[in-house]
Amino acid sequence: MKKIALLGLSLLFTLGSLAQETKTTKEVKKATTEKAEKDKKAAEKKKKAVDKKVADAKKDQDKKVKEAKEEISKAKKETDEKVSKAKKEVKSNSASEKGQAKSTTGKAKAEANKAEAKAKSETKTKATETKTKVKKTEVEEKEDLKETATSKAAEKKVKDKVTGEYKGKKVFTGPRGGKYYINKNGNKTYID
Repeated sequence: MKKIALLGLSLLFTLGSLAQETKTTKEVKKATTEKAEKDKKAAEKKKKAVDKKVADAKKDQDKKVKEAKEEISKAKKETDEKVSKAKKEVKSNSASEKGQAKSTTGKAKAEANKAEAKAKSETKTKATETKTKVKKTEVEEKEDLKETATSKAAEKKVKDKVTGEYKGKKVFTGPRGGKYYINKNGNKTYID
Protein backbone atom coordinates (compact mmCIF):
# COMPACT_ATOMS: atom_id res chain seq x y z
CA MET A 1 0.00 0.00 0.00
CA LYS A 2 2.86 2.34 0.72
CA LYS A 3 4.25 1.71 -2.72
CA ILE A 4 0.96 2.59 -4.41
CA ALA A 5 0.64 5.78 -2.36
CA LEU A 6 4.21 6.79 -3.25
CA LEU A 7 3.61 6.00 -6.88
CA GLY A 8 0.45 8.12 -6.88
CA LEU A 9 2.19 11.04 -5.17
CA SER A 10 5.13 10.88 -7.57
CA LEU A 11 2.73 10.79 -10.51
CA LEU A 12 0.87 13.86 -9.21
CA PHE A 13 4.16 15.66 -8.61
CA THR A 14 5.43 14.97 -12.16
CA LEU A 15 2.14 16.00 -13.75
CA GLY A 16 2.07 19.18 -11.68
CA SER A 17 5.57 20.14 -12.73
CA LEU A 18 4.97 19.32 -16.39
CA ALA A 19 1.64 21.16 -16.54
CA GLN A 20 3.21 24.50 -15.60
CA GLU A 21 4.16 26.76 -18.48
CA THR A 22 7.55 28.31 -18.39
CA LYS A 23 8.05 32.04 -18.43
CA THR A 24 9.70 32.02 -21.87
CA THR A 25 6.87 30.17 -23.56
CA LYS A 26 4.41 32.71 -22.15
CA GLU A 27 6.53 35.56 -23.52
CA VAL A 28 6.82 33.93 -26.97
CA LYS A 29 3.08 33.39 -27.19
CA LYS A 30 2.42 36.96 -26.08
CA ALA A 31 4.90 38.35 -28.66
CA THR A 32 3.39 36.34 -31.53
CA THR A 33 -0.15 37.43 -30.69
CA GLU A 34 0.95 41.08 -30.45
CA LYS A 35 2.74 40.84 -33.79
CA ALA A 36 -0.30 39.27 -35.43
CA GLU A 37 -2.51 42.07 -34.09
CA LYS A 38 -0.09 44.74 -35.39
CA ASP A 39 0.01 43.11 -38.82
CA LYS A 40 -3.76 42.93 -38.89
CA LYS A 41 -4.09 46.62 -37.97
CA ALA A 42 -1.51 47.61 -40.62
CA ALA A 43 -3.37 45.59 -43.27
CA GLU A 44 -6.64 47.27 -42.28
CA LYS A 45 -5.02 50.73 -42.57
CA LYS A 46 -3.68 49.90 -46.03
CA LYS A 47 -7.06 48.62 -47.13
CA LYS A 48 -8.76 51.78 -45.87
CA ALA A 49 -6.23 53.94 -47.74
CA VAL A 50 -6.76 52.02 -50.98
CA ASP A 51 -10.55 52.20 -50.58
CA LYS A 52 -10.30 55.94 -49.99
CA LYS A 53 -8.18 56.43 -53.13
CA VAL A 54 -10.64 54.40 -55.20
CA ALA A 55 -13.57 56.38 -53.83
CA ASP A 56 -11.80 59.68 -54.58
CA ALA A 57 -11.00 58.58 -58.13
CA LYS A 58 -14.62 57.56 -58.66
CA LYS A 59 -15.86 60.89 -57.31
CA ASP A 60 -13.50 62.77 -59.65
CA GLN A 61 -14.66 60.73 -62.64
CA ASP A 62 -18.32 61.26 -61.73
CA LYS A 63 -17.68 64.97 -61.35
CA LYS A 64 -16.02 65.16 -64.79
CA VAL A 65 -18.89 63.24 -66.39
CA LYS A 66 -21.41 65.52 -64.70
CA GLU A 67 -19.56 68.62 -65.95
CA ALA A 68 -19.48 67.23 -69.47
CA LYS A 69 -23.24 66.53 -69.34
CA GLU A 70 -23.83 70.10 -68.15
CA GLU A 71 -21.77 71.42 -71.07
CA ILE A 72 -23.83 69.32 -73.46
CA SER A 73 -27.09 70.59 -72.01
CA LYS A 74 -25.85 74.20 -72.22
CA ALA A 75 -24.86 73.71 -75.85
CA LYS A 76 -28.28 72.20 -76.61
CA LYS A 77 -30.05 75.12 -74.94
CA GLU A 78 -27.99 77.63 -76.92
CA THR A 79 -28.70 75.89 -80.20
CA ASP A 80 -32.39 75.59 -79.39
CA GLU A 81 -32.47 79.32 -78.71
CA LYS A 82 -30.67 80.05 -81.98
CA VAL A 83 -33.03 77.76 -83.87
CA SER A 84 -36.11 79.35 -82.33
CA LYS A 85 -34.81 82.85 -83.15
CA ALA A 86 -34.05 81.77 -86.69
CA LYS A 87 -37.54 80.27 -87.06
CA LYS A 88 -39.12 83.51 -85.85
CA GLU A 89 -37.05 85.43 -88.38
CA VAL A 90 -38.03 82.98 -91.10
CA LYS A 91 -41.72 83.59 -90.50
CA SER A 92 -41.34 87.33 -90.81
CA ASN A 93 -38.95 87.43 -93.81
CA SER A 94 -39.39 86.81 -97.49
CA ALA A 95 -38.43 83.65 -99.38
CA SER A 96 -34.74 84.51 -99.89
CA GLU A 97 -34.43 85.58 -96.31
CA LYS A 98 -36.11 82.33 -95.29
CA GLY A 99 -33.34 80.43 -97.06
CA GLN A 100 -30.73 82.44 -95.22
CA ALA A 101 -32.49 81.80 -91.93
CA LYS A 102 -32.63 78.09 -92.65
CA SER A 103 -28.92 78.09 -93.38
CA THR A 104 -28.23 79.87 -90.09
CA THR A 105 -30.39 77.35 -88.23
CA GLY A 106 -28.54 74.54 -89.98
CA LYS A 107 -25.24 76.10 -89.01
CA ALA A 108 -26.42 76.49 -85.43
CA LYS A 109 -27.49 72.85 -85.33
CA ALA A 110 -24.17 71.81 -86.80
CA GLU A 111 -22.31 73.80 -84.16
CA ALA A 112 -24.46 72.22 -81.46
CA ASN A 113 -23.81 68.74 -82.82
CA LYS A 114 -20.08 69.46 -82.94
CA ALA A 115 -20.10 70.75 -79.38
CA GLU A 116 -22.10 67.74 -78.24
CA ALA A 117 -19.80 65.32 -80.05
CA LYS A 118 -16.76 67.06 -78.60
CA ALA A 119 -18.16 66.87 -75.08
CA LYS A 120 -19.02 63.19 -75.54
CA SER A 121 -15.56 62.41 -76.86
CA GLU A 122 -14.01 64.27 -73.93
CA THR A 123 -16.04 62.24 -71.47
CA LYS A 124 -15.09 59.03 -73.23
CA THR A 125 -11.40 59.96 -73.19
CA LYS A 126 -11.62 60.90 -69.54
CA ALA A 127 -13.28 57.59 -68.76
CA THR A 128 -10.69 55.63 -70.71
CA GLU A 129 -7.89 57.50 -68.96
CA THR A 130 -9.15 56.26 -65.63
CA LYS A 131 -9.29 52.69 -66.85
CA THR A 132 -6.02 50.95 -67.27
CA LYS A 133 -5.46 49.55 -70.68
CA VAL A 134 -2.52 47.53 -71.81
CA LYS A 135 -0.86 49.34 -74.67
CA LYS A 136 2.52 48.86 -76.24
CA THR A 137 5.06 51.45 -75.26
CA GLU A 138 7.22 53.19 -77.81
CA VAL A 139 10.15 50.95 -76.87
CA GLU A 140 8.09 47.81 -77.54
CA GLU A 141 6.89 49.16 -80.88
CA LYS A 142 10.46 49.98 -81.92
CA GLU A 143 11.55 46.53 -80.87
CA ASP A 144 8.84 45.01 -83.05
CA LEU A 145 10.10 47.02 -86.00
CA LYS A 146 13.72 45.94 -85.54
CA GLU A 147 14.98 43.58 -88.15
CA THR A 148 16.93 40.67 -86.76
CA ALA A 149 19.36 38.40 -88.56
CA THR A 150 16.70 35.69 -88.78
CA SER A 151 14.20 38.04 -90.41
CA LYS A 152 16.79 39.26 -92.94
CA ALA A 153 17.78 35.69 -93.78
CA ALA A 154 14.11 34.73 -94.18
CA GLU A 155 13.53 37.70 -96.51
CA LYS A 156 16.38 36.49 -98.73
CA LYS A 157 14.81 33.01 -98.96
CA VAL A 158 11.40 34.37 -100.02
CA LYS A 159 10.77 34.09 -103.76
CA ASP A 160 7.54 36.12 -103.80
CA LYS A 161 7.11 39.64 -105.19
CA VAL A 162 7.80 42.71 -103.05
CA THR A 163 4.66 44.86 -103.37
CA GLY A 164 5.10 47.59 -100.77
CA GLU A 165 5.94 48.42 -97.18
CA TYR A 166 4.11 47.95 -93.84
CA LYS A 167 5.44 49.00 -90.43
CA GLY A 168 8.84 49.52 -91.98
CA LYS A 169 8.96 45.99 -93.41
CA LYS A 170 8.82 44.80 -97.00
CA VAL A 171 5.41 43.47 -98.00
CA PHE A 172 5.39 40.35 -100.16
CA THR A 173 2.55 38.95 -102.25
CA GLY A 174 2.26 35.15 -102.24
CA PRO A 175 1.22 32.84 -105.09
CA ARG A 176 -2.47 33.00 -104.09
CA GLY A 177 -2.48 36.78 -103.59
CA GLY A 178 -1.98 36.89 -99.81
CA LYS A 179 0.07 39.82 -98.54
CA TYR A 180 2.54 39.34 -95.71
CA TYR A 181 5.78 40.60 -94.21
CA ILE A 182 8.61 38.86 -92.39
CA ASN A 183 8.55 39.62 -88.66
CA LYS A 184 11.57 39.85 -86.35
CA ASN A 185 11.47 36.10 -85.71
CA GLY A 186 11.69 35.32 -89.40
CA ASN A 187 8.06 34.18 -89.67
CA LYS A 188 5.46 35.33 -92.17
CA THR A 189 2.87 37.70 -90.71
CA TYR A 190 -0.13 38.12 -92.97
CA ILE A 191 -1.91 41.44 -93.48
CA ASP A 192 -5.66 41.61 -94.13
